[in-house]
Amino acid sequence: MGPLVIGMVGLPARGKTFVASQMSRYLAWQGVRAQIFNVGNRRRALFGAKVPHGFFDPSNPNGMASRREAAQATMDEVLAFFADGGEVAFYDATNTTHSRRSWVREVCSQNGIQVAFVELSCDDNDIIERNIRQTKLFSPDYTGVQADEAVADFRRRIDHYSTVYEPLGDGDPAWVRLVDAGRQFILTDPERVIPRRLTDYLANLSAVPRTIWVTRHGQSEFNTSGQLGGDSPLSPAGQRYAHSLGEFFRPRPVSRVWSSTLRRARQTASALGTTHSPRRALDEIDAGVCDGLTYAEIAARRPNEFAARQADKLGYRYPGGESYADVIERLDPMVLDLERTRGPVLLVAHQAIIRSLLGYFLDIPREEIPHVDVPLHTVIALHPHGPGYREERFPLDPRL
Repeated sequence: MGPLVIGMVGLPARGKTFVASQMSRYLAWQGVRAQIFNVGNRRRALFGAKVPHGFFDPSNPNGMASRREAAQATMDEVLAFFADGGEVAFYDATNTTHSRRSWVREVCSQNGIQVAFVELSCDDNDIIERNIRQTKLFSPDYTGVQADEAVADFRRRIDHYSTVYEPLGDGDPAWVRLVDAGRQFILTDPERVIPRRLTDYLANLSAVPRTIWVTRHGQSEFNTSGQLGGDSPLSPAGQRYAHSLGEFFRPRPVSRVWSSTLRRARQTASALGTTHSPRRALDEIDAGVCDGLTYAEIAARRPNEFAARQADKLGYRYPGGESYADVIERLDPMVLDLERTRGPVLLVAHQAIIRSLLGYFLDIPREEIPHVDVPLHTVIALHPHGPGYREERFPLDPRL
């Protein structure tokens, strides 16, 4: 993929950085070298964070010159990123005028880089107010400033941008518009510059904050013997965990419960006393010819396979089975389903599956995903936090 620049477009407090962060995290999880380049951060580094709203007034020549300097410095970083092997860069700025977007396209064209734009359009005052109070008040621009004063200043900043705002249109050949936090999705891309994977992701993206819960199944009979894979039932300890899980979620209702199709996961999910949907995408990594063996048996019978897995746990594929990279690819439609949900969801799955999902939601580097600690009998909550998520863990009885 790439080289490709995705230029964000829209008035302040429309969610541009949030969506850019989501897209960048998704592509990185898929193995694409992607990075965000935020013009606001460069502006603060060059001119400081404490600038009045008048700095953004289009009739202020000094402010305009400073902002152009920040835009150019950020673009220089983008070009250095591609020179170093980068694939997709998110040019995170307002880019509200045809002239600014034409400049972005011209610079990129001169360097053999394709360009597309993603516009965030929002007239819903509740969403705008929430964005201002949940994100902008915590910006370095307003450190130490009273909330009401900061909100008033930021609204005047928005007014300055509004006077020159030119939405995407015929002069912009490849673009996506998201309206009111995902209520409407519009795509114009006759030359197919934007990867299909990214447009599918954006079409499913919801800005509604909700907690996603994940847990491994209760201890299984294979867990007690150290065997990989299989379809064994829960052990007595696993059955007690399933009961504890039901008690834990009694005061924490979820809108959906999804489990793998394997018996140990279905038994665990059934204890919640609500309808659950088995999803094959949540089945444990396929161990192929090693299914049912212990790691000690693999080391003794297949020492070359054991060594290959130790050397590259992400890319190693069990003979006749899967690698972690395969699992991530398998989970792609599941991630789109999760992004589309608007209420809390519980997933009852397996170690490799949850490791891979945590890699996406917590922006964990791909090579670290196979080593994430996901113990049995522990519920993990993924809470929305800024442009990403933060985790909270709840060990339940019986402790192992």
